[in-house]
Amino acid sequence: MSMQLRVVHTTRFSYDGPAVASYNQARLTPVTTPEQIVVHARLEVSPKPWTYDYRDYFGNHVTAFEVVDPHETMTVTATSTVQVNRSPAAAPSATWEELAGREVADRWTEYLVLPPRVAPPEDLSSRLETLRADAATPGAAASELFDLLGREVEHRPGATHAGSTAAESWAQRAGVCQDTAHLAIGGLRSLGVPARFVTGWLHPSPEPVVGEPVGGSPHAWLEWWDHGWRSYDVTHGTEPDDRYVVVATGRDHDDVTAISGIYSGSEARGLDVSVEVTRVS
Repeated sequence: MSMQLRVVHTTRFSYDGPAVASYNQARLTPVTTPEQIVVHARLEVSPKPWTYDYRDYFGNHVTAFEVVDPHETMTVTATSTVQVNRSPAAAPSATWEELAGREVADRWTEYLVLPPRVAPPEDLSSRLETLRADAATPGAAASELFDLLGREVEHRPGATHAGSTAAESWAQRAGVCQDTAHLAIGGLRSLGVPARFVTGWLHPSPEPVVGEPVGGSPHAWLEWWDHGWRSYDVTHGTEPDDRYVVVATGRDHDDVTAISGIYSGSEARGLDVSVEVTRVS
């Protein structure tokens, strides 16, 4: 089922006093892929900035912007209309031998490394070794890993923070979408399966009503390699459908942060993020 979604993502920064010399990067413009076409995208910043657009190493659309005038608030609004048409994925078919071959391992080497952000802790690693020994194929191992995380890691906002590692989330057996994506990515990579982090938006209703705006939030899931990139959302225990909009991909959350930057001036007082999603057709 194809659908067209309009997303308005608003981020508002507030400061205790004037902030100046604010230099930022925004990854808030969706990518066009065979499964989604960006019909329209606009990024607005207030106060008015200087901007420059480019593609990063991973192919994500980045808007660099500078605000040099003194300001006590800054608002960044990304408005996107995206046509999504995701076909059901075929059954996984890669073999362990294929993934171990140089054609895959060398091509996707950056999606096989295990930095602290995604590295599984020792107790999870030992369980992954058993899982690998019992799985006839990488696809079977991935399915078992996703089920394990779905059973044992509770979705609990506030249990972690933006800089938490996969090991910290696992120790609590709790976290949010970013954490379960990191855990799954680290688990897959430790098995020799290339995996990458995906950020974007999700329409929260299973049956979106045309023309009805609903509140949403930024969302994270992952893609793993099996003769092509396959998507999976550990938080909801499902393969993404047409309600998902991909904004950016990278090795982990640090590569795809929605807005990052530096500034000089007064201390930041608040950060508010809101997302409104409307099915257009």
